[in-house]
Amino acid sequence: QLVESGGDSVQDGGSLKLSCAVSGYGGPCRGWFRQAPGKEREGVASVYTDTGRTNYADSVKGRFAISQDNAKNTVYLQMNSLKPEDTGKYYCAAAHASSARVCSTVAAGTGSAFAYWGQETQVTVS
Repeated sequence: QLVESGGDSVQDGGSLKLSCAVSGYGGPCRGWFRQAPGKEREGVASVYTDTGRTNYADSVKGRFAISQDNAKNTVYLQMNSLKPEDTGKYYCAAAHASSARVCSTVAAGTGSAFAYWGQETQVTVS
């Protein structure tokens, strides 16, 4: 089970930190995805928890940072310099991946390879 939190409404240029608490395992590949109204779900960031390797969508590089706390089995997404186009429903997900490379590949798309999903948290930037 994955439970997200931290979504909120912020002004352009603001910051938010999303959390994803994972109960159980779900696999070493953890990803954050988002879906804006009328758009397809897209991968935002991923972390391969076995090695800590991270990957980001070009649209968020330099602004977002994904991190993990293995003791708490929690993944975070620190979002800085938020823009209106970052608005959407954010989801965290977990998948079994054989390597960091596979994790970053499957996390770059719509997340169809991810078996475990959280319920979503809304981020609104205006």
